[in-house]
Amino acid sequence: MTSDSQAVTVLGLGSMGSALAATLLEQGHPTTVWNRSPDKAKPLVDKGARLAATVEEAVVASRFTIACVLDYAALHAVLDPVSDALKGRTLVNLTSGAPEQVLEAVAWARSHGAEYLDGAIMTTPPGVGSSEVMFLYSGSPAVFEDHRPVLASLGDPLYLGEEPVLASLYDAALLGLMWSTMTGWLHGTALVGAEGTTANAFTPIAIRWLGTVNRFLTTYAPQVDAGRYPGDDATVDVQIAAIDHLIHAAAARGIDNSLPELLKDLMERTKAAGHGSDSYASVAEVLKSDAGGR
Repeated sequence: MTSDSQAVTVLGLGSMGSALAATLLEQGHPTTVWNRSPDKAKPLVDKGARLAATVEEAVVASRFTIACVLDYAALHAVLDPVSDALKGRTLVNLTSGAPEQVLEAVAWARSHGAEYLDGAIMTTPPGVGSSEVMFLYSGSPAVFEDHRPVLASLGDPLYLGEEPVLASLYDAALLGLMWSTMTGWLHGTALVGAEGTTANAFTPIAIRWLGTVNRFLTTYAPQVDAGRYPGDDATVDVQIAAIDHLIHAAAARGIDNSLPELLKDLMERTKAAGHGSDSYASVAEVLKSDAGGR
């Protein structure tokens, strides 16, 4: 059997687990599946998957197991009773959780003689299988390289480094970016919508604006790394004045201002810390000082 047709086991057949298994089948990988409720496996069995009656049967069916269950409690409930079966095998964990849980899982896997790779799925189920979506991985570089072909079947596999928690940290950070961006967009649609502009009309302009924002991020990244924030484009003082216009316009139209008020508070605290004449990237100093104070 070539690496391109590597046999894989998938544990957990929720919406995402089912999408993973279906994609592996479509890419020609012999796939064994297991789920606590076996009826969820029927569409996959119809496509050629092998349904294992037990978790142990599923694990021993392949050298490579992908787990995608509800949470880490569910992961351990599933795998702890059959931990001996993992010896000499590889577990790729795509279950969402906290970085601390990742470290515990790594130690647990090693104690049972299993190779372990942590991962994060940066898409919803319909995106699985597209090379345009990211799957993040961290942990053993050898394990990642050995199984890159099968991982590439699911999406673009990005290896972040040997520290196991990196995929989980990136996952949390990128979700925070997503929620902040989408909520800012929704606030914008509410603002222009108050004057009769549709979200469909506003969104292409918003997307074009995000292209400019991308360039801001590229400019500010080295400033954050260096801890120096030259205010030669737009200072925090200027941003405070600008956000007041947004808050006033939204308040006049009865729109919730929780998000811009939060952002203004961060800017004002940044100014109070001595960064009023620095670039907006200096807000990072307030965020880092808050983290260090807890």
